Amino acid sequence: MSAVAVADDAALAARWGLPGLDALPSGEVPPLTLRREDDRLVLAGDAKVYGKPLAVDFVEGRAAHRRRFGGGRGQLIAKACGLGKGATPTVVDATAGLGRDAFVLATLGAEVLMVERVAAIAALLDDGLARARADADTAGIAARLHLAHGDASRQLAILVAEAGIAPQVIHLDPMFPHREKSALVKKEMRLFRELAGDDADAPRLLEAALDVATHRVVVKRPRKAPPIEGPAPRHVLEGKTSRYDLYVHRSLND
Repeated sequence: MSAVAVADDAALAARWGLPGLDALPSGEVPPLTLRREDDRLVLAGDAKVYGKPLAVDFVEGRAAHRRRFGGGRGQLIAKACGLGKGATPTVVDATAGLGRDAFVLATLGAEVLMVERVAAIAALLDDGLARARADADTAGIAARLHLAHGDASRQLAILVAEAGIAPQVIHLDPMFPHREKSALVKKEMRLFRELAGDDADAPRLLEAALDVATHRVVVKRPRKAPPIEGPAPRHVLEGKTSRYDLYVHRSLND
């Protein structure tokens, strides 16, 4: 049984290859539903298990706060991706999730291709992008964000070529067990795992990224976690709870 179905929107279901809720056999109810709520697309399930409905919002909330007060190019992700020294590389976020990292990079001027393998999450990203492009405060940023739906561990070179984005930097944030005590974080991660599972293919994803990136691969990890199995990173940037492992082919100034 599919973990997610689309409510009352046959065109949306067909576009993303998801079953329609009304087309499922009698008595078959998936744990998650993709539906319209207050003019936005949300992914919702039992609130006790998954928390409040999940949506991508680049206009309000956390994204708006980060846009205004995020710290600019001094942020760790900006330094890791090479935006800290005046360069503005094009970036492929090969594990886009809800687009939070990609939005930060686009806010700082980078052209970013978001690659997301989970159809329901890609649908949320697509909806969030459409709303951001329609808002005067975020339209310019959203114009630098692009979306591709596919499995980066298997199709990265094809997805990048089809998008026409130069893969100077590839950013990876493979799913890992979060230790935050926040119940909200735990429920959000529970929803992601329901759809995607853990990233057991992280070594293959790193290998694909190293093959495709022209300048560097940046991997976000928990601060005390081991690197992804494979080549050793050349540089490491550490923050309070996470770090970035850098695999550098050549300088972004070349």
